[in-house]
Amino acid sequence: MKTPYVICHMIPSVDGRITGRWNLPKAAHGCYEKTAATFKADAWIVGRISMAPYANGKPAKTKWTKVPAGDFIAPHKDKKFAIALDPSGKLVFKKGYIDEEHVIAVITERAGEAHKACLRDRGVSYIIGGREEINLRAVLQKLHKNFGIDKLLLEGGGKINGSFLRAGLIDELSLLVAPAADGTNETPSLFDCGPKKRLAARLKLLCCKALPGCIVWLRYKLIQ
Repeated sequence: MKTPYVICHMIPSVDGRITGRWNLPKAAHGCYEKTAATFKADAWIVGRISMAPYANGKPAKTKWTKVPAGDFIAPHKDKKFAIALDPSGKLVFKKGYIDEEHVIAVITERAGEAHKACLRDRGVSYIIGGREEINLRAVLQKLHKNFGIDKLLLEGGGKINGSFLRAGLIDELSLLVAPAADGTNETPSLFDCGPKKRLAARLKLLCCKALPGCIVWLRYKLIQ
């Protein structure tokens, strides 16, 4: 089954760290969203921690006495999607959209019935991604089949990016290299795959471009 074309779009330091406090030049701000927009992706996907600021709702009583098994596709008019990987079902959304993007939660069977009922009540679509752990390839297949997602921006943390890399599901790498050297062990890295179980991913350079604020935009095609 077909999966979306996945572009990992990130802004790391020169030593491959992410989410650091680097005091970037003012001209560098805005480069991330501007370059992301050029891909004209159908959706973006992040993990629970990155999505948490958008999911600040509170649980409430539900009309559901029993939630139907399987995935749930909420009614939506949006053609853009915001996707959260939330295996145990901890994110509580107030509504089924972020700006004009329909929200899709990717959960596992570990998520409780009450949580799934809450998602349904608030118009949030959800996909069951596995029993205990998320099967990323199966999830991508569902995103393409059920929502028509052909191009997806991966904007996760190191572990999520690493999981996609380890599964061979990243097609392209888009890096806005920040003019900073982080130099700390505490800051997450661009990819955290855990114990090495495969050869390093090979890359083919597509383009290199200097951007305002001493940002360097590198685009690579992954050679599977």
